Amino acid sequence: MRKRIDVDELRPGMRVVTIDRSWLVTPFLSHRLTITSSEQIEQLKACGVQAVEIEVDGDQETIEQTVSEPLTPSRGSNGKTSAPVRQEECPDPVSFEEELATAKEIYRAAKAVIQGAMQDVRLGRAINMEAVDRVVSDMAESVLRNLDALTSLSRLKRFDEYTFYHSVNTSLLAMALGRDLGFAKSELHQVGVGALLHDIGKTRIPNELLNKPARLEPDEMELMKQHVMRGVEILSETTGLSEVHTKPALEHHERVDGTGYPFGRSKDGISRFGLIASIVDIYDAITSDRCYHRGRPSHDALQYLYLLSLKGHLDAGLVQRFIRIVGVYPVGSLVELNTGEVAVVRRVHREAPLAPLVIIVKSASNVLLSKPIECDLREEAKISGRTIHAVKGPHDVGIDPAVYLDKEPI
Repeated sequence: MRKRIDVDELRPGMRVVTIDRSWLVTPFLSHRLTITSSEQIEQLKACGVQAVEIEVDGDQETIEQTVSEPLTPSRGSNGKTSAPVRQEECPDPVSFEEELATAKEIYRAAKAVIQGAMQDVRLGRAINMEAVDRVVSDMAESVLRNLDALTSLSRLKRFDEYTFYHSVNTSLLAMALGRDLGFAKSELHQVGVGALLHDIGKTRIPNELLNKPARLEPDEMELMKQHVMRGVEILSETTGLSEVHTKPALEHHERVDGTGYPFGRSKDGISRFGLIASIVDIYDAITSDRCYHRGRPSHDALQYLYLLSLKGHLDAGLVQRFIRIVGVYPVGSLVELNTGEVAVVRRVHREAPLAPLVIIVKSASNVLLSKPIECDLREEAKISGRTIHAVKGPHDVGIDPAVYLDKEPI
């Protein structure tokens, strides 16, 4: 049964089946959407939606009761309400531009720390947890000051140092999602540490297997899967870490439908940290160039995550929140405008997810511009009608976004 309501009557838990505008103008990747947060409702309003049709069960009295229910606080994926970060724990907010320079320094430090940790493990030495704690604290502070600055650096990849970049990106994305879920500062630190060290077990896997440029044979895959338990063993023996810190390492390959490994746990048996780690681990892995595949554009990777959630492999509510955090067109995405120009996404606007700030780098005649043009599509949509027409991969257009976003390599 369906019921048409004003968007102001929409509440978390309702199943939206139709809106009064095209879904293409919204940041959502499906024509059906279960509302999981008040932020999604605000996004629909920001896109100009005024009325929706919802799918309901039961009699009219039940329907009216559902519509009149008050907004509920953000809940974690285990159903428990997450305590929001207390005001006294939050540093003063700063702008994206103000935080970006600091975020880059923190990113460099985090990469050096995980590189050192993996080297220590290979040599039989203990992980320097003082360095890990210090850099994760800095990452958490950055995420609390400005959610977008450090998150935007998750686009950084290097083929020859994949494991280090992947570890840092997984950590910062996990903390960003945790902040959106209302994690306390201590929880942000825990998930950040666990995610930074989630692949530490790969130090016990032969390099020729890690870098094999072809599909792994069944026996090789079984050996590769051992990195999970190897990592848990390492972290369990590391002073200063508790069981909660091991969850990202233990559960980042588990799936909510029980099809993952090492234990085939279903959703109720996976921790919040594990559910988060599985999403951010997949996202960063498939957007990275590896010896056996080219990285996917971020937009395509988000669509893939969404499809995985529809199939029941990933937590659907967490995937939707993650998409909102990184943006429909994440920083560093290459996009073709309706004018034929090619641009690099420089900054995401949360209130206008389909109209980011971009840097136009190629003209409509496919000529590389000697002086790139910064263009805010929020304003250009009104002035020149410029909008995003398609997403491109760096290999398709021969452009490295880092050239336009980073003055020096990180």
